[in-house]
Amino acid sequence: MKTRLIFSFFFSIIGILGWAQEKKEVKKEKKEHWKYEPNFMVGFDALNAGVSFFSDRKVYQGFVSSKLNGNVHLIAEAGFEKNIYQKNGYDAKANGPFAKLGAFYMLAKDAENEFNGFYAGGKVAGSFYNQEYMAIPVRGFGGSSSSVAFPSSSQSSFWLEGTLGGRVQLFNSNFYIDVNLQPRYMVYTSKQDDISPMIVPGFGRSSSKFNMGFAWNLAYKF
Repeated sequence: MKTRLIFSFFFSIIGILGWAQEKKEVKKEKKEHWKYEPNFMVGFDALNAGVSFFSDRKVYQGFVSSKLNGNVHLIAEAGFEKNIYQKNGYDAKANGPFAKLGAFYMLAKDAENEFNGFYAGGKVAGSFYNQEYMAIPVRGFGGSSSSVAFPSSSQSSFWLEGTLGGRVQLFNSNFYIDVNLQPRYMVYTSKQDDISPMIVPGFGRSSSKFNMGFAWNLAYKF
């Protein structure tokens, strides 16, 4: 009887210790699974900046992204745009900063480098800018046409933006090429005397609620 009790006690202690160790390892695995390791990629839109030297539209923008967990990356963008609109009797100009915040998911990635691959995601964006109308067409009595002008004013606009693109590492360096398309939908915009803005920095020409952007970024991973 004593021998049986001793063996029972001995195996009970082993079982308790094993259970405690297993529980500790599970907690450790969960903790390590959600651990964030600091990583950042900084990029600058070289294409639009280059085109700015040869067009009326001046756009300078960049981004910072960071892998959060698994295939999910957070991204923040900021920039400045200056543009003019001269069409159908309108003569307007606008300039100001814009910012975007969102995330994207790596749809496919390189087995040897998880930052190489294709991704899709979305962002919320907004701009606080100045606009001025030098001429707005007005139809007068008898079908005659004329124009009116409005002084410079401060406006704001907000939109949703999708992103679909890809990244590829340049040789074995820390530099990457990041190319993406940006379908945009205007959600809200302020108006000057009930006149919708012709240009919104960061969004582009806003005669329609839908717009499409494109970026060719040169990025560096820290």
